[in-house]
Amino acid sequence: MALQAQRPPRTAEKAVRGPERRRSGEARPDARKGGITWRIRLRRDRTLILMTLPAIGLLLLFNYLPLLGNVVAFQDYNPYISTNGITAILHSPMVGLEQFQRMVEDADFWNALQNTLVLFLIQLLLFFPVPIALALLINSVVRPRVRALSQAILYLPHFFSWVLVVTVFQQMFGGAGLIAQILQDHGVDGFDLMTDSGIFKYLLTAQMIWKDAGWGVIVFLAALASVSPELYEAAAMDGASRWRRMWHVTLPALRPVIALLLVLRVGDALTVGFEQILLQRKAVGAGASEVLDTYVWSTGIQNGDFSYAAAVGLVKGVVGICLVLAANKFAHLLGEQGVYKK
Repeated sequence: MALQAQRPPRTAEKAVRGPERRRSGEARPDARKGGITWRIRLRRDRTLILMTLPAIGLLLLFNYLPLLGNVVAFQDYNPYISTNGITAILHSPMVGLEQFQRMVEDADFWNALQNTLVLFLIQLLLFFPVPIALALLINSVVRPRVRALSQAILYLPHFFSWVLVVTVFQQMFGGAGLIAQILQDHGVDGFDLMTDSGIFKYLLTAQMIWKDAGWGVIVFLAALASVSPELYEAAAMDGASRWRRMWHVTLPALRPVIALLLVLRVGDALTVGFEQILLQRKAVGAGASEVLDTYVWSTGIQNGDFSYAAAVGLVKGVVGICLVLAANKFAHLLGEQGVYKK
């Protein structure tokens, strides 16, 4: 009985033996280097992996495999050598950096690049803040029905095609549009914004705001939904006004999403709306509407200069990658995650 009374309980024995076991270097068979092995993960997640295989196959087939065709940028590519595209690439002569040298000396290329950068800056300054402001405005609405109706109205144009968007603007701001007819009734003639090359870039930005601002509103509202109401209550109890609560609670909650979308937008700086511009370029001329995407299309598809168009597209892709890396690095300096972690 005395020996049994002196024996410690089993729980206390386990508590004592636990640290000794950890100090002795013992580990569970599935814990190696601080986590489970890749074989266990593969066996555990095999169902999810099988579900993602079709998407990975499509990504490799339509996004990564065509990258091999960039070799034509270093060739004098002639698609008429053979009916087989691969055979034509193999038999086309290599010219090195001749296409890139031609691009540097091409005034039309620099005009397209200038239009692209100017349009990107206008869209970044005028379009990017609009979804944030609308999300803050809708988030301040108390009634859920009014909030849901506002979201639906703003998000509806996102499903419209660019053909429909351009048609609506033509019927409103064109020479025979609604505003022009009203001005003619009051003795004012010659109103036609759709053919004014001076404001064409601002017109494109207005179309983009009307079509895609609703999508950004949904994204920012989803980020705001994760903010705890207790933060607003605590700020209100401390005497913070509505503007103070928005500045110190709402905007910090949106910072990660703003940084992520800004990095993605900077990565698409040289892609400013091919279909949208192509539908309206005849109305204002190529001098005001030519961007890199339309320049590659007209050079490669219309004129059949595939090697030169591939060289311009390759430079555009490389510059886009550099912009994403630079913007993501800047997001890290601001303390945000960006597209990927450090």
